[in-house]
Amino acid sequence: MHIHIFWDTLSPFGLQAPVKRNISAIIGMPVTVSDNPVRIMGYVDGRKQIDAQVLLDSIHAFKRFNDVEEPLLLVVRQDLFKNGNSFVFGLARESIGAAVVSTARLSNEYYDRPGDDDDLIDRITKEGAHEILHLLGLGHCTNPECVMFKPDTLDELDRKKKMLCPACHDQVPENPSLE
Repeated sequence: MHIHIFWDTLSPFGLQAPVKRNISAIIGMPVTVSDNPVRIMGYVDGRKQIDAQVLLDSIHAFKRFNDVEEPLLLVVRQDLFKNGNSFVFGLARESIGAAVVSTARLSNEYYDRPGDDDDLIDRITKEGAHEILHLLGLGHCTNPECVMFKPDTLDELDRKKKMLCPACHDQVPENPSLE
């Protein structure tokens, strides 16, 4: 099994290779990155955000139409939300093997800080691995340094390490498969 990452054309260019390597190292599986063929759905004009649940439905339709069984992560630039949350860094739906991560709030520029590709690579890696591991059955962790900790702020995301704590590491399936 391997993980597919679809990188949307509006997402920051040139970060795909380091993000791919880092995520593969965290989850212990091969990862492929390719241009995004999924239609971006769910934009809500009044919010200037994409409804992550609607976008996951679009990914699900793509996976069914193209017989994609492996886990799929879509990286987009647009800001995401889900009902009950003003925003989400990312969202996964284990039942369909699909997840999405937005780079919007992961960039320093969003917070009026100087841009830094290393910061952005680190954050996309941690959030991407987090969502992929949800697809493999892992839940949230209470250890604030574990990649499976659920951050509510950028500072909490930055405090996470690019690794699983021992308890979460033991939960990663040896030969994961989605049914």
